Amino acid sequence: MAIREVLIYPENKVELRRLSEPVPEVDIQVKRLVRDLKDTLLAYPGGIGLAAPQINIHQRVIIYRPKEGREEKVTFGQPIALINPTILEAKDERRDSDGCLSFPNLYGETVRPHYLHVSGFDGQGNPINRVYEGSDAVTVHHEIDHLDGVLFVDRIKDMRDLYRITRDAAGGLVRVPIEHGVR
Repeated sequence: MAIREVLIYPENKVELRRLSEPVPEVDIQVKRLVRDLKDTLLAYPGGIGLAAPQINIHQRVIIYRPKEGREEKVTFGQPIALINPTILEAKDERRDSDGCLSFPNLYGETVRPHYLHVSGFDGQGNPINRVYEGSDAVTVHHEIDHLDGVLFVDRIKDMRDLYRITRDAAGGLVRVPIEHGVR
């Protein structure tokens, strides 16, 4: 079990902005990378997606945890790999909450597709052609952005859309706006 440190922005600004190279074949090294990504993601409570550039490996590999359950009791499944993902269709763009392990406790309102048709390969090298909807589409789109050096803060249209989450005096969660940008 290899757990890697997730790169934090802005200290690792250059690495998080690099373009990722396609994976030529799903060999033992790529399978090891998938396992490392899964172990790393599971070590971060609340993490639902991770891209290889976030652990300073610039290959087109992401993992995500699919949403399970209903609104009252949402959980996330085991991480699933997507290698060389290609977006075939993206639609139904809407505002939604966004966050990233590379920006600890920073969130924002971004516009992302809630319908995403993607092709690529799974963690074993089998071809996939899959449609993602709702929060799964948002997560997969977010992670594919990482492969192109695009970060969620790049999708923030108004700095007033950035916020942190803290606890109020009663212990409830509240959004606290960020007064200055993070670019």
